[in-house]
Amino acid sequence: MSIIEKAAGRLDPVKGGARRPIDVTAKKSDEAQIEVDVVAQTNEKKVFADAGKHNTKKVEINIEQLHRLGMVTPDAARTPIAEEFRLIKRPLIDAAFGQKGKSKHHGNLIMVASSLPGEGKTFCAVNLAISVAMELDHTVLLVDADVARPSIERYLQLTPGNESSQIGLMDILLNDKLDLADAILKTNIDTLSLLPAGKSHQRATELLASQAMSALLDEIANRYPDRIVIFDSPPLLLTSEARVLASQMGQIVLVVAAESTTQHAVKEVLRQLKSCQNINLIYNKAKTLSSGDYYGQYYG
Repeated sequence: MSIIEKAAGRLDPVKGGARRPIDVTAKKSDEAQIEVDVVAQTNEKKVFADAGKHNTKKVEINIEQLHRLGMVTPDAARTPIAEEFRLIKRPLIDAAFGQKGKSKHHGNLIMVASSLPGEGKTFCAVNLAISVAMELDHTVLLVDADVARPSIERYLQLTPGNESSQIGLMDILLNDKLDLADAILKTNIDTLSLLPAGKSHQRATELLASQAMSALLDEIANRYPDRIVIFDSPPLLLTSEARVLASQMGQIVLVVAAESTTQHAVKEVLRQLKSCQNINLIYNKAKTLSSGDYYGQYYG
């Protein structure tokens, strides 16, 4: 049995608690009741004012261009690449939520990584995200966590004039006045949202290892019970950021390039990820039996 076949693990389920609504009980006197009503109206106005600050941007993914590039598109077409990612996503979704739909601790946080650049991690992350977005019961947040060389927006072929601002993951970690909603981008695929990398920072490793990042990951994982979050990470053998990020993920997907990634590189990455309990591998750029074409000819 090869080292690739042996790379598998399990996640320990962690019980989660549901939020309880806060009940406000008015005082008995009429005067106190009026005061409570005024406060309630004031707070309601503040909520609407705060909500106005988060003008969620929407970007247009060029679906036709994705189709021309041979990537997964949301039209549910039975192309070879779409069928491959249908097979890939199923065990990941099952591991994320369990057999009875109960989410495991960070099980819905999936990091797509590679040993070195050029093995196809971004290609796989984007196709996996679109494939999961086709599910009837799940939404997807695709996070560009390759903060040194972000490329999610390029892969999604955003149409000119709809590029995102620079606000993203790094900005949220650096500025506690920014909210997650300030950076998330809606797309023309209704069930798919994006979180850009944001501005690069020389202390990216420390930021990803910070309490702010842990709190952000908890919020991302738990805000919506049906959400799958896919992180496109930096290469594991080149950066320390990727290893720090991996330690907080529920699942790792390691992309291995056919006839390119060495067994030594795979062994080294698995050694570094030995504390991670759920590791899956994608064998990328393998020739098809019929046409000899490569999946992943557009890779990063």
